[in-house]
Amino acid sequence: MTQQELFSISDLARDFGVTLRTIRFYEEQGLIEPERAGRQRVFTRRDRARLKLILRGKRIGLSLQEIREILDLYELAKDEASQSLKLLRLLSERRQQLEEQRNDIDAVLAEIDTLEAHCRTVIDEMTAKSNAANG
Repeated sequence: MTQQELFSISDLARDFGVTLRTIRFYEEQGLIEPERAGRQRVFTRRDRARLKLILRGKRIGLSLQEIREILDLYELAKDEASQSLKLLRLLSERRQQLEEQRNDIDAVLAEIDTLEAHCRTVIDEMTAKSNAANG
């Protein structure tokens, strides 16, 4: 393996905009498995690709367990079909969760709009009564 195919933890942290602690955490979880050169972690292209997938999965809201399942399928699969099917199922579930959250947020915002309108009406009425009494 050439030196160009190896990365330090600092290289990966810089490239992906994450902290060293984040990378160490994923290592502790067994999601990436760097080699060691003495005490230094040495990451391969495989580790780099796995980290990219981990971060992408986290960004869309997958759990570490779901990410692990996808990574494990990738390791075991002769082709990418089983991994893709699993990922499609997880993405569909995540999309449904997000759409439900969006609906919940829309309902809460509508309730806030109603309460704000009520408060403004009460304030306007109180101001009008006060002005009439003083005027």
